[in-house]
Amino acid sequence: MRTMRSAAILLASAMLSLPLAALAQDDVPHIETRGGRHALIVDGAPFLMLAGQVNNSTNYAEPLQSAWPVLDRIGANTIEVPVAWQQLEPREGRFDFSFVQTLLDEARVHEKRVVLLWFGAWKNTGLAYTPDWVKLDNGRFPRMKKPDGSDHDVLSPHGTETLRADKKAFLALMTYLRDHDAQNTVILVQPENEVGSYRNPRDYGAAAQKLFAGQVPVVLSRKLGLGSGTWSQVFDAAADRAFNTWFTARYIEELAAAGKAVKPLPMYVNAALSDPFKDPDPHSVASGGPQGDVLDIWKAAAPSLDFAAPDIYDRKSRNVLKHLDLYTRPDNALMVPEIGNAREYARYFWPALGRGAIGFSPFGMDGSDFFNYPLGAKSLDEATLEAFGAKYRVLSGSMRAWAKIAFEHPTWGAAKPDDGGLQQTTMGKWQITASFGQWQFGQREWFPEADLPAWATEPVGGLAVAQLSADSFLLTGDHVRVSFASAVGSPPNGLIVKVEEGHFAKDEWVTDRVWNGDQTDYGLNLTARPVWLKVTMGHYR
Repeated sequence: MRTMRSAAILLASAMLSLPLAALAQDDVPHIETRGGRHALIVDGAPFLMLAGQVNNSTNYAEPLQSAWPVLDRIGANTIEVPVAWQQLEPREGRFDFSFVQTLLDEARVHEKRVVLLWFGAWKNTGLAYTPDWVKLDNGRFPRMKKPDGSDHDVLSPHGTETLRADKKAFLALMTYLRDHDAQNTVILVQPENEVGSYRNPRDYGAAAQKLFAGQVPVVLSRKLGLGSGTWSQVFDAAADRAFNTWFTARYIEELAAAGKAVKPLPMYVNAALSDPFKDPDPHSVASGGPQGDVLDIWKAAAPSLDFAAPDIYDRKSRNVLKHLDLYTRPDNALMVPEIGNAREYARYFWPALGRGAIGFSPFGMDGSDFFNYPLGAKSLDEATLEAFGAKYRVLSGSMRAWAKIAFEHPTWGAAKPDDGGLQQTTMGKWQITASFGQWQFGQREWFPEADLPAWATEPVGGLAVAQLSADSFLLTGDHVRVSFASAVGSPPNGLIVKVEEGHFAKDEWVTDRVWNGDQTDYGLNLTARPVWLKVTMGHYR
């Protein structure tokens, strides 16, 4: 069976490479930005990543097999997979690309695109994924120093040999992709993972101390609108973290710029987060990482990076939505490269889409029997998989259409908040309201004795809406009631003219049926089975 599987993979890979080879370097995936909106362009058109990230140690051929059934079950079109420096260059100067090729071959067979995660000098701030010859040579590859002069178990961003060796391995990986992935199976690359340092805001070694006593780079002070001076003079109490952020970002800029010179795939960095409503404690945050409050430092230090992204393992709806807002910027495409895989996290797919996200990916989506609870799920049971799968399925056939619409039109999204309250927005002349925990028929106050739906007290539900024109909207969601009304200051006598349920044939809307009567008299009620609705509003005279 293994021989047959390998033969099938080789045959499919060869067949797939033929018609797509012409795309090669003529149409490499890239990020386009227009009017403050962003799109990931793949094969010449906007692409929405419906992704799943595997567990850290599923980056070997055998455990990788457990990922494909899970990704197929949820309807993912993209897999996020680490490649570790340790496995790529186990002996200095000798590279092993066998897993990279296996990943490319199998992703093509399973019709998945790939986001490649480079676990180099940093992974969750640590050095665990570096080769043994890096870990054991603290002279050549120095760790950060603590204020007392002792070692901190994080590699210093000031290590010139560390950067040289890390960059050499990363360029070998990018060169392999250039030479063996003409069809652009890999659409995005993450150089390093959750960079920074916990419990030690910066390196206090001699070289770092000399830099810290020097002047803040002019490009940074100008970007932030600050005066000139030393790091302490310019940033005061935040100096240590600002310093480490700048030099960590400069390190990664070296990798990204050099890697793009080999093959210009879009590149991003991901952030380990803290409470978005508090000033981070530099000792408890991943100091140096691209958290939302220091994105401007990253933008100045690492212009070759296409965007920064949040890794979300916070179950509080207020915090999640704030993180999404912090990374939704005219100069930063929103992507959620990691989010907890527990059922309650799935609802945040909708507000991410509503903010124009180019991708979304729960973490730990494989059958390796590892679960990072309490950050994520206790197990990938059917209810958990379906929470993500139902959403991915409604988008799967419409992925290109939605990505194009979101790139060209205003969008909004909401998830059921922890308190279950109404969520509202105004789009043009219309106020849109999302409410939760209701049956499809009638108003709750009409039937005070009736039981509530099973999901009324559960953390599920949400929607995403695009405004196609002044009076027409496209929406989908689940476990939500959606109502439209004239916005304050708009003409009175607004009403629903038509509600069409349908689907997309490529970019063209196809109506399957028209909702009316019970289906529209009590709002538009979307259940556990999401569908696409096209809503036309109007005013009567």
